[in-house]
Amino acid sequence: MLQNVLFLIVVFLSNVIQCITGFAGTVLAMPFSIMLVGFDTAKPILNVLGIAASIGVVAQNRKAIQWKEFGIILGVTLPGMLLGALLRARLAAYDSVLYKTLGVIVIAFALMNFISLLTQKNLVDRAQALGFALLALGGVVHGMFVCGGPLIVTYASVRLKENDQFRATLSTVWIVLNTLLMIGDLRAGYFVKETNLLLLVCLALLVLSILLGNAIAKKLSRKVFLILTDTLMVISGISLLVK
Repeated sequence: MLQNVLFLIVVFLSNVIQCITGFAGTVLAMPFSIMLVGFDTAKPILNVLGIAASIGVVAQNRKAIQWKEFGIILGVTLPGMLLGALLRARLAAYDSVLYKTLGVIVIAFALMNFISLLTQKNLVDRAQALGFALLALGGVVHGMFVCGGPLIVTYASVRLKENDQFRATLSTVWIVLNTLLMIGDLRAGYFVKETNLLLLVCLALLVLSILLGNAIAKKLSRKVFLILTDTLMVISGISLLVK
């Protein structure tokens, strides 16, 4: 019971940060969620929450979708996601190794963001091949843990300069990728009664997270919360390494 309450707190806070910064909700929530309720419960719930949040964004900004970039991102990411799903199935018996791998990925991404903030230079600007590599790796991580979004965001932040275009295009990508993952979760039998009840509570919390996140975002700078998000990512990554 205590684990479920703590999981709801993690979901609420991570979605508040997601609303403020525009990304990082799932990658922040996943490490702690795995430890609290287990992968088989955390993955389908966080995935559905991602779909719900993305539908809300697209409904308000559908005219801003950049279909060319959507096609590029999906074309590179989707094969990686399918590979990630296959790897997850084959390596299910090695949870400890997978969690530590996720921890390393989370910490590496956070450090990359810190470097970008300090130097005021996005690493992807200098090499398009690096951008495609990030998309492919983001797909693999998304297929395994439903939190490859930050890697995909790193590429998209260079290609999509307008905020509405950025949010609408990426949200459309999340809807496609996460729906495919949800179909896999349904076939795998992840949506049992206990998970469904917890999901309903999480969806209610999602509404509150959006309202609070929007209110905070209007008053505090994005840079402060990017630093906060990256700091929390490092902490969550370390927690997986020592799990």
